[in-house]
Amino acid sequence: MNTTRMVMKNTLRHPLRNILTILGIAIAVSAFGLLRTVLTSWDAGIEAGSVDRLVTRDAVSFIFPLPLAYADKIEKTEGIDKLCYLNWFGGVYKDKQNFFPRMACQPDRIFDVYPEYVVSTQEREAFINERNACVVGESIAQQFNIKLGDLMTVEGDIYPGKWDFVVRGIYKRRDQNTDGTQMFFSWVYLNERLLQDAPSRANKIGWVVTKLKPGTNSAAVSKAIDNQFINSSAETKSETERAFNQSFFESYSAIFTAIRIMSILIIGIILMVLGNTMIMSTRERTREYAMLKALGFRGNHLVAFIAGESIIIAFIGAIIGVGMLYLMVLGVGAVVPKQFFPVFFIAPSTYIISFSSAVLLGGLASILPVWHNTKIQIVDGLRFNG
Repeated sequence: MNTTRMVMKNTLRHPLRNILTILGIAIAVSAFGLLRTVLTSWDAGIEAGSVDRLVTRDAVSFIFPLPLAYADKIEKTEGIDKLCYLNWFGGVYKDKQNFFPRMACQPDRIFDVYPEYVVSTQEREAFINERNACVVGESIAQQFNIKLGDLMTVEGDIYPGKWDFVVRGIYKRRDQNTDGTQMFFSWVYLNERLLQDAPSRANKIGWVVTKLKPGTNSAAVSKAIDNQFINSSAETKSETERAFNQSFFESYSAIFTAIRIMSILIIGIILMVLGNTMIMSTRERTREYAMLKALGFRGNHLVAFIAGESIIIAFIGAIIGVGMLYLMVLGVGAVVPKQFFPVFFIAPSTYIISFSSAVLLGGLASILPVWHNTKIQIVDGLRFNG
């Protein structure tokens, strides 16, 4: 009987125990992968922010608007290539649970500043030329079955009233890290309503996004922008888009530190589950391994028998776990809050780490049983009655 057949027979000797072990490993692998997916998706949302784009907002808080005149002054700053100002609109589309970012912008500039949002020339022209036109991301279009020409009615909360928008564009994501859950419409459409209904709130913008010229020092430009508004009624804070994203989400950092710790603990659980199974199995076979040694089998044969069985169990559990992970992410991705996870996907590295960790732990779990059975004397092994 060769080594492979011996390993396979040992693996099948206690089917119920090994099936439960495989199931435990699969659950742990899928849980580990899901936690890693949460972390990578969170980081992807932050890393999606560009380092060659600056965000200029009110220095006190993001919720306070800036005067419209600031945009012209910022655009004249040395090092600025393109500029677009935006307003957070909020509102409710059909149901309060249907959250996705809705923002007023400059239709003729938004896609120059954000080239990762891809629209056709016809869609862009329609968006620019029609006052109440809007563009939505492909993820939102799929979720709500929105098509070009559809009417979207949003009930305002920050800006009260009923707002009707005609869908004139559906932007596609340039890559999987691009947010496909946003809606853009004309700032002029918003401002016209405010001039009629709430003049004191008109001619205000939420923040300004600027795209820098190649090779420009972002820190120097940020300082130059902010220096223009020192001692004004609305001082500004400018920073790279990536830094802005990090500061925006930093209040949740403790939660994600806990998730990282949990993912490490799951690795320990896999090791304990598999290690316990291998210790039980090899303890029951101590006399058999002693007999094999008496017949001339060497230590390397015992290593192959024990480690092989452990790795096979871990391998099967890892395959099932990765499959479960895929299904879990599909389900979780459908319900996860889009304001926190505009993109939710399994990175290839997550598959690799989840699978390889389980298989590696399969080898580690066999170390103690291997050491015990290779070091025990033949006569002691034959007398063993565990």
